[in-house]
Amino acid sequence: MIRIVRIPLEANLAGQLARRTASMADADTATARRAWQSARREKAGIRRHLNQMAPGVQRCMYCADNLGTDIDHFEPIKESPAGTFLWPNHLLACSFCNSNQKRDLFPRDLAGRPLLIDPTQEDPVSHLRLILRTGEYRALSARGTSTIDVFGLNRRDLTRGRAAAFEMAKAALNRAHELARASRRDEAAECLGALAEQPHASVLREMLRSATLPGGVHVLGPDTVTAIGDATVLAILTRMLWRGTNAKPRARSA
Repeated sequence: MIRIVRIPLEANLAGQLARRTASMADADTATARRAWQSARREKAGIRRHLNQMAPGVQRCMYCADNLGTDIDHFEPIKESPAGTFLWPNHLLACSFCNSNQKRDLFPRDLAGRPLLIDPTQEDPVSHLRLILRTGEYRALSARGTSTIDVFGLNRRDLTRGRAAAFEMAKAALNRAHELARASRRDEAAECLGALAEQPHASVLREMLRSATLPGGVHVLGPDTVTAIGDATVLAILTRMLWRGTNAKPRARSA
C-alpha cells in the first residue's frame, strides 16, 4: 500500500453526492444499498476521480497488483449507511480485495476506531514495513496487522509479485541512470515512466525510502543506490510519483 492523495470533486458531482448523502440521514442498510445500486451517474463520476488517484495504471489501492474494478466503501454500507455517498469513504479496489477478502469486514479497536489503514488519510508506511527481497509486509501496529489479515496482503501471489517487481525495478533504475549519464534524458524518462506504471507501486516507494536510510546499500546494492541518487533520475521520479503530494523522498547526503 502507498499513500494516496484524494483529489477534489468537480462541483456538479460534489453537489450530487451532497444531495444523496442528505437523503441517507435515516436510511437503513437495505435502503442505502438500493440507492447505491441505482446511482449510475454518481458512481461513474466517483470512478473517474478514483482512476486519477490510483497508483500505476488504475491499480487497486489495497494490493496495488490487480486493476481497480470496484468502488469500495472504506467503512462498509452495512456499518454506516449514512456514509454511502461520502466522497472520503470511497476507494478503488480490485474485485478480489473488495469481494473475496474485505467484504463487510471492518475491525475496530476497543475505542471503536477503525483498525484498517485508509491510504488517503495516512501514510501506510507508519503501519506496514515492506521487506523488499521477500515481498512480505511486516506489521508495525495493530492497524497494520489487521490490514494485512483482512486484505491478505501476504498471500503468496502478492509476495512473489513484489519480490519480482523489486528485481525489475533495480534493472530499470540502473538502466535509467546509464541513459541519464549519457545525456539521453528523454529515454531515461521513458524508462522511468514505464517503471512508475508497473504493479506494486509500494516496491518502488520503499526502494526510494530505503536509499535514504543507513544500510540502504545492503538492501538495494551499490549500483541501485547510486542510480537513485542521480539528480536526473530522482527529479524525473519525483515529478512522476509525488506530483501534488508532500511525500517526496529526502535528498541523500553525499
